[in-house]
Amino acid sequence: MKLKKCKACEIYTLKDECPGCGKKTLTPRPGPFSPGDRHGKHRRKEKLKKEG
Repeated sequence: MKLKKCKACEIYTLKDECPGCGKKTLTPRPGPFSPGDRHGKHRRKEKLKKEG
């Protein structure tokens, strides 16, 4: 199991739903970087579209 965080309440939990507000929890940090990531170029391209 991985530690998860609720963005609304800032509560850390192991559950998929926040015990405080009932919203969905997320992993608090991104996955590890890999130089052999075949899809990194596409992911960065999509991220730039969302930001700009």
